[in-house]
Amino acid sequence: MSTINYDLTRIKALAFDVDGVLSCDVIPLHPGGEPMRTVNVKDGYALQLAVKQGLHIAIITGGKTEAVHKRFTTLGIKDIYMGSSVKIHDYHDFRDKHGLKDEEILYMGDDVPDIEVMRACGLPCCPKDAIADVKAISTYISHRDGGLGCGRDVLEQVMKAQGKWMAGDAFGW
Repeated sequence: MSTINYDLTRIKALAFDVDGVLSCDVIPLHPGGEPMRTVNVKDGYALQLAVKQGLHIAIITGGKTEAVHKRFTTLGIKDIYMGSSVKIHDYHDFRDKHGLKDEEILYMGDDVPDIEVMRACGLPCCPKDAIADVKAISTYISHRDGGLGCGRDVLEQVMKAQGKWMAGDAFGW
């Protein structure tokens, strides 16, 4: 397992794409046509813990399903950008809303719509199965595929570096 080569104590916020990062990149369709996503419960545990530990968390996704919004709201995430057609605009809104600097933000994406944000943030990361163009600009490539724990990977590393892992409310939901 590799580790992130960056001063993780500087990270105050993490932002994630959904499709291909927090869910697998193969999406079954409901008979009514709505995409159905799977999510990793270990990613979910780490996301809710990060919120409790005071890290700012954002979801920036092109998707628009109520199930995705409900999942991340339930985890305590307030900055959820659904239907994001140009993700850099929502990234800037999130950054400015919380008074953050780019170098204080980790962003994890996997495909072309994420590249502008990854070039702007301080710590661009991606899952193991991201496209080559995204891997080329990533400071860290997780050993996990999208939807299979890559979110947990980066969240756990950040929180361990900051002394926030297995601390405080860590042992409950």
